[in-house]
Amino acid sequence: VRPIEAGDKLITDYITREKIHFNEQASNNAYYQPSTDSIVVPMKPQFQVVNEYYSTTFHEITHSTGHKTRLDRLQTGQVAAFGSEEYSKEELVAEIGSATLMNLLGIETVKTFRNTAAYIQSWLNVLKNDNKFIVSAASKAEKAVNFILGE
Repeated sequence: VRPIEAGDKLITDYITREKIHFNEQASNNAYYQPSTDSIVVPMKPQFQVVNEYYSTTFHEITHSTGHKTRLDRLQTGQVAAFGSEEYSKEELVAEIGSATLMNLLGIETVKTFRNTAAYIQSWLNVLKNDNKFIVSAASKAEKAVNFILGE
């Protein structure tokens, strides 16, 4: 697996600036844990194509921008439970943020694009009763990306 320098730099710059605990581990799990302000992702060699590592990691990094000390976007408790409307909206924000970063760095592939499109579509189905959520999610993703880039 050949790392992508621009992707690694973005990750390192952001987690260093924000003092986020970041851990690559031999696991199939990727997540952001607000209570410990930590990101966990599988190790690069676990991905068949390294671009998928960056897509996954950027997704989790985008979640971390919602922390109360950053953009204060994340809900807690019942409101944020898996499958809830708030959870679904946050997943859209994170995936749009990831796709934007992939595109900005020029490391998006056909596969990462298709994965993103399918992921977004699945959450769109959950939120079909809210016509404004996609605009709101895109706006929040843009703010997250700007925060990650330090703008």
